[in-house]
Amino acid sequence: MKPSARPLPRVLVASTSLLLLTGVVFAVVSGTRPAEAATVGAGSYTTTPVGPLPNGCGSISTSPRQFATADAPPGAVPTNDWWSSLLFKRTDCAYSEPLHAHPLSYDTFGDGLGFSANSTPSISGTATGVGEYHYPYVEDIRVGVAGLAAPVVKAADWTDWTVTPYWSDGSRTLRATIGHGLPFAYFQATGGNARITVTGSPTVWANDGPTIGFSVHGHDYVGYAPSGASWTVSGGTFSSTLNGRGYFSVALLPTTSGTPAADRAALAGTYGRYAHAHVTGTRVSYAYDPATSRVTTTYAFTVTAREGTATQTVVSLYPHQWKALTGATPIAQSYPSARGTMKVLTGVSQFRTAMAFHGVLPELPAVGDGAGTDRTTLGSLLAAERANPMDQRGGDTYWTGKGLGRAARLAEIADLVGETAVRDSALDAIRGSLTNWFTASGGETGQLFYYDQNWGTLIGYPASYGSDQELNDHHFHYGYFVAAAATLAKFDPAWAATDRYGGMVDLLIRDADNYDRTDSRFPYLRDFDIYAGHDWASGHGSFASGNNQESSSEGMNFANALIQWGQVTGNREVRDAGVFLYATQAAAIREYWFDVDDENFPSAFEHSCVGMVWGTAARTPPGSAPNRR
Repeated sequence: MKPSARPLPRVLVASTSLLLLTGVVFAVVSGTRPAEAATVGAGSYTTTPVGPLPNGCGSISTSPRQFATADAPPGAVPTNDWWSSLLFKRTDCAYSEPLHAHPLSYDTFGDGLGFSANSTPSISGTATGVGEYHYPYVEDIRVGVAGLAAPVVKAADWTDWTVTPYWSDGSRTLRATIGHGLPFAYFQATGGNARITVTGSPTVWANDGPTIGFSVHGHDYVGYAPSGASWTVSGGTFSSTLNGRGYFSVALLPTTSGTPAADRAALAGTYGRYAHAHVTGTRVSYAYDPATSRVTTTYAFTVTAREGTATQTVVSLYPHQWKALTGATPIAQSYPSARGTMKVLTGVSQFRTAMAFHGVLPELPAVGDGAGTDRTTLGSLLAAERANPMDQRGGDTYWTGKGLGRAARLAEIADLVGETAVRDSALDAIRGSLTNWFTASGGETGQLFYYDQNWGTLIGYPASYGSDQELNDHHFHYGYFVAAAATLAKFDPAWAATDRYGGMVDLLIRDADNYDRTDSRFPYLRDFDIYAGHDWASGHGSFASGNNQESSSEGMNFANALIQWGQVTGNREVRDAGVFLYATQAAAIREYWFDVDDENFPSAFEHSCVGMVWGTAARTPPGSAPNRR
């Protein structure tokens, strides 16, 4: 049995950014032959490994579907998600780390799915030094099947922001669909009675046929069995035959200790109307209108009626969503979460947000330093960089990216003030470095990219910060490559053509955040958590506090790079994907890294910003400002 509590990880995640591009087709060759090159325009990548592969439990390096069921969705396996530790097992080879969906957190065990609605933060550190808060997993209930003892829990399904863990011990099975914003968990069971086991002493406040309502640790839950079924109470265990139908759901109500009993019962009734309308899919779509500079995002739910005719559900929205909500009004009750208040919509099959896109610039204009002594000083500083514009500090993908980013900024600034020699030197450095990385020769083992067909990922070698073995930070690393390519494309459009090196840029974009759902070579929006509104850096997310993202700025650099590349190459699909990522993540950073409205951080947390966010935690950078409270 795995431990009941795990410490907050202390590992920081390195940073870089990422982008989008034009469509290409590339061949995939597997095997153990000497490295072969698959061509993409004038560029190429290798199709055989030249360095460490993603690793974890069992044979996952070469069989990433080891912990997926046979009927799991086809195509590239998703990584870098809030639930990735279930599929990309590294620390718990049987189950998963806690899965922080919000408003509930879950954990998987051999006998079922644990629920936590902990809203009491643990805060450490000082007001002037490093501080952190986290909401540890504290189990309220465990839901399963009587006698279930699964040796491993697999992933049976996943959609844009849901996942379906699956248990089997040969005699009994359990499927549970959980997701961001869902106050319900939806179950299908075989081989035994449904069972809810309460941690502690429950108070049962309703037990009427198929519905049982109870309180534990100050949280109100409701179990909904099919029509004709009932619940049997034995101490802290509730069980039901489900009237032989095999499905049920469990919901957390948006109540507090001060909620009147009549209001609680009314909420249980409202939720009950949708209890058997199981959410079986989620899907985002977005549209950017350049005329109004608005991004409209639709979050849609596929609902399967197990009984009745309801086709709607109940959802809760994060602050960055409800502050931009259009066409719907939340109910009065809400949920607390590690990200702040989550507001509730009932009876919906989708909701929409509308956000402003304020634009991006490749470089700030030369307003204050275009003439006079400042211009002279600037010219001297630029001239000093002409011989080594990249000033590269390492040969891996991250530090190469940093060098490319530096050269791109120098090229843009030099061009603004007419320092063409410096500009051209920087462009030459970018062109040479990118062309080298985008060309894989037979037998070459470094400064190239490798496509892993099993994982559906493009890995640059030399790798760093776990970008190979953990699939960390691809949007960080590759964002610099894409941004530099966008700068080069402005001055050398022939280099950026799809039949030259533009196709390789597009592969990097698709690897980090594939914008094309029809392209099964890479997972859709790998690094971007569609519902949470921001990227995740860890490929596996195997931490007690969930996945994490340190460098929100490098996430934005990636989104900006997509916009720049899409604009300069005329690729609206890439540009619009970049705008969606940029506007959405800007709103999320405002709420969860800076808490600009002073509403989301715990009241006792004495800081006004954080430098790293986990699924259920956050930490400040050293020396961050005290809170405004």
